Amino acid sequence: MTYTYYLHPLALEEYSEAYIWYESKEVGVGERFMKAVRLKIEEIIVHPETYGSRDRKEFREAKVDYFPYLIVYKIKKRKGQIYISSIYHTSRDPRKKYRR
Repeated sequence: MTYTYYLHPLALEEYSEAYIWYESKEVGVGERFMKAVRLKIEEIIVHPETYGSRDRKEFREAKVDYFPYLIVYKIKKRKGQIYISSIYHTSRDPRKKYRR
């Protein structure tokens, strides 16, 4: 089963800010970041149970390839939906990566 996904508005904001930051450092790096996140989201929606949970059992975490970011999400099986609560830089306070 392939799921649909929903990004929390603050997750979308994190994603956009990271893109802008990377792109301001070197042209093209922001695009590579966006592509890495999109590819990981595609993996998640096809195989959401591949990635495990850490602190909170209802949330799962998938590491973005080549960048220090996690995609934090919940699986809503009945709705066939993946709820992405955060696109989270790993150096930040880990207690702030979860959103309901």
